[in-house]
Amino acid sequence: MTQNLSAPLCQAPDPEIRSPKIKFPPGAVDCHAHVCGPARLFPYAQERIYTPPDATVESYQALLQILGIDRAVLVQPSVYGTDNRAMLAALKAHPKQFRGVAVIPNQPTDVSDRYLEELHLAGVRGIRCNIVDVANKSAGLPIQTLRALTERIKPFGWHLELLMHVNEYPDLATVFKNFPVDLVFGHFGYSHAKLGIADKGFEGLLELMRNGQAWVKMTGSYRICDGNLPYTEMRPFNDAVIRANPKRLIWGSDWPHVMVKKKMPHDADLCELLGAWISDDSLRKTILVDNPCILYDFPAFSKVGT
Repeated sequence: MTQNLSAPLCQAPDPEIRSPKIKFPPGAVDCHAHVCGPARLFPYAQERIYTPPDATVESYQALLQILGIDRAVLVQPSVYGTDNRAMLAALKAHPKQFRGVAVIPNQPTDVSDRYLEELHLAGVRGIRCNIVDVANKSAGLPIQTLRALTERIKPFGWHLELLMHVNEYPDLATVFKNFPVDLVFGHFGYSHAKLGIADKGFEGLLELMRNGQAWVKMTGSYRICDGNLPYTEMRPFNDAVIRANPKRLIWGSDWPHVMVKKKMPHDADLCELLGAWISDDSLRKTILVDNPCILYDFPAFSKVGT
């Protein structure tokens, strides 16, 4: 891998081996994690803005076992751009355990039907648009391009995952009205906790949820608040999305927690935080098992052959 001096090395995940006190239901899904490396096999893009330590599929599987989580969704990280090979290798090696969210070129004509079919067969169930962790942020939200892309993926039943700051789009619900596919917003919409749940963009996200157009990932609380665990500033956001539509919520660890610039959270603590914020077993199962199976097309759960 060629060193990119403008892409600083991130801190690694907490190495402590520790299981959470909470027991997740059978078939639980971590809906947001990344596979990074090994860089010698899957080199990172030169134009990246950070450099992760290797976070391999083997390391992640070991973590899942410790946490008591059976399945997961691997999301293409920005350090790979549109090179999905690391993620696809993991999906193909473990088809019952993993699903994927890929990144494809912005121009629909640059993607062949054959490649989309290959992604689908490997377990990809959505594409990701990241307008936050990119080198050039001047383009804003490419809504027309996104509509053209989603027309390409609609026949596969895929969704569009957006990593964006919803507070920057006070007309969010209008912008995405009648969108061709389901929308998935990462990190509670990525609106900083200090802006509150009355922010117009976040209110637009809740409206999309109520209308059944959008899903929200209950992930990355540490990214959008100033404090450390237990991230109390984020509790109102948690409660707001549950009130809006619990059938449109999924949870994820965000492992390996790239670009965290505060105290690195331990994944066991993140699992316990979910248990503290959602005490109802039935609702927890809805978010951890039922909803992910709908969105990511997981087969019936079995411990055998994962």
